[in-house]
Amino acid sequence: MSSRLYSSADRMIINLDRAVRSLQGRGTGSGRPSPAQTETSEAMTSRDRRASAALMRVNHAGEVAAQALYHGQALTATDPELRRAMDEAAREEDDHLRWCRQRLDELGGRTSFLDPFWYAGALTFGAVAGLAGDRISLGFLAETEHQVVAHLENQLSRLPADDARSRAVLEQMREDEAAHASSAEDQGAVELPSLVKRAMRFASRVMTRSAYFF
Repeated sequence: MSSRLYSSADRMIINLDRAVRSLQGRGTGSGRPSPAQTETSEAMTSRDRRASAALMRVNHAGEVAAQALYHGQALTATDPELRRAMDEAAREEDDHLRWCRQRLDELGGRTSFLDPFWYAGALTFGAVAGLAGDRISLGFLAETEHQVVAHLENQLSRLPADDARSRAVLEQMREDEAAHASSAEDQGAVELPSLVKRAMRFASRVMTRSAYFF
């Protein structure tokens, strides 16, 4: 009993540390270099810089939520292998969080004031999904990633044409998210009911529109 309590307490402390790091937008490690480094900076109008910054703020908020989702699922997963898989996925998403923050800084933008709210909500969603069972948790992960890919494609279409650095970041993120969805499906993810999918899309729209302005 005591060892299980210590294990749970350890995971809570680890997740608290992860939450602080995620909300700072700096991530938990060095990871991969930003794809933006492969593109040269081009002159952008102040209007385009503001538009790009708003879009990247939305993407940064999404990555804060993604971190929380994985953290919540890892916290309540019963299968140690699945927990390790969630932890690994969170580390990969950590790259996206740093890339978005770095690009925001370059554009002179700011993060969303609502990031703590997005983190808390996604952490709760992830924990509940983990409690529902491993295959459902994987299904939730796969559907989330499919919706993120669709979101990123929309964001790419809205970026100013001369913002090659932000475009490089979002294209790599889209590739990674698609791979995460495929991995979850390969591990036995179940397809979620259409009502759940619609609720997830609604929550995503609320976050996207709010983070764009706030």
